[in-house]
Amino acid sequence: MSDTARTSAHERLVDSLAGGLRPVRRLPGPAFRALAWCAAAAGLGLALMPFADLEALRTRMAVADLRYAALGAVLTAVAAAVAAFQTSVPGRASTWALLPLAPAALWIGASGVGCLRDWAVPGADPADMHQTGGCVAFLLTFSLPLSLALVWMLRRACPLRPNLTAALAGLSAAAASAALLVPFHPHDATATDLALHALVVGLVIGANGLAGGRLLRRG
Repeated sequence: MSDTARTSAHERLVDSLAGGLRPVRRLPGPAFRALAWCAAAAGLGLALMPFADLEALRTRMAVADLRYAALGAVLTAVAAAVAAFQTSVPGRASTWALLPLAPAALWIGASGVGCLRDWAVPGADPADMHQTGGCVAFLLTFSLPLSLALVWMLRRACPLRPNLTAALAGLSAAAASAALLVPFHPHDATATDLALHALVVGLVIGANGLAGGRLLRRG
């Protein structure tokens, strides 16, 4: 075969391959996608507010440890979402995973301080096991769809550390669910309540790290 024929065959092959290509739409930046997910979670919270006892919520939020625990949960959800989207982009440093540590420390620390108070919040009795079970069910019920939505959004990127990214998504979903629970948690802090909440958060993170990591893994 002559050089001209080889060149012509090569050009035809290139043309045939290029002809079937479709333009790829560039994903928005990680910060924008994290903001979109946080906005969706906030929208869910606003949709639930008409069912909350706002007067009781104001009473509880006047107590410093309850207020800072709620703030810590919100900030953890936002920071973990940002970290998840950042680590989903190839080339981004894994140190983004450290971003949620400070707000998580605030969340856990303030929740723990509430258990050490020697006085009860007016109108907020300690939760019994039945009420604590309802809180656990709430956390699991909302963590699942929030996790699935976040993993679906993350899957559009190409995470090189899928288990780390998925675990961060689980932390974000669990923290967001805890924040959503605040208006419907008319109970004072107890060690049992805190321990069960921590167990649920750990389960959500672990499940996301395993199952979500597989969903995010390409090929």
